[in-house]
Amino acid sequence: MKPKVLILEGFGVNCERETEYGFFLAGAKPERVHLTQLIKKQKKLRDYQILVFPGGFSFGDDISAGKVMALKIKTHLEGPLSDFIKRGGLVLGICNGFQVLVKMGLLPDFNKNEQEVSLTFNQSGRFEDRWVYLKVNPSSSCVWTKGIKTLYLPVRHGEGRFVCRDEAVRKRLVSQNQIVLQYVDENGKPAGYPWNPNGSEMNIAGICDKTGRIFGLMPHPEGFLFPQNHPCWTRVMIRQGQGIEVFKNGVKCGKI
Repeated sequence: MKPKVLILEGFGVNCERETEYGFFLAGAKPERVHLTQLIKKQKKLRDYQILVFPGGFSFGDDISAGKVMALKIKTHLEGPLSDFIKRGGLVLGICNGFQVLVKMGLLPDFNKNEQEVSLTFNQSGRFEDRWVYLKVNPSSSCVWTKGIKTLYLPVRHGEGRFVCRDEAVRKRLVSQNQIVLQYVDENGKPAGYPWNPNGSEMNIAGICDKTGRIFGLMPHPEGFLFPQNHPCWTRVMIRQGQGIEVFKNGVKCGKI
């Protein structure tokens, strides 16, 4: 049976259709659901196996990117979301969705509902719209990146710099292998700007919780579904977009 994927939309989210199509190509049964539908209980999280927070600019990035959306969800849906996670549901946050997850405290989830990391303004002082090379941590338990060694994906954000509250959080992320993706150069080596487009600590581009089922990343896998999405598609032989592999992993795990 195809897993049902709830793709959250509304209030400035704008990557929901590409994300929906990515999961469709990966073999899932995706559905776009407005946040208000969940709050009014017209739709219920318990009817889905995968929950996705897509990219965009929820609530115009007021206060800080993802903050208002995070507060709204915690206020109205904390119980259903907690139940969804406890029963093994998968969660994916892309770009603005990643910002929402960290500001709700779902990532890295060291202390329940407490924010310990953030995604703040790029060190360049500008909106970064470019393609980046990513190294996948082979020791991570992240189910979304299983079998993937490297990725080449687009980023488009103004607040993508990953920072930790303190050194203890930083050490715990490393020791528990919760760092999933890191920005690297074309040779696979850690490097500064522009390879690291926002100045993230430890070149972090994505992290997961300790179960590996909740995953957040700043790059956009839904931005590379087809060979033609690649900036050099006329010169490089590509069978399919690398982003689909992330969705396929989620779909495979979501069937369990």
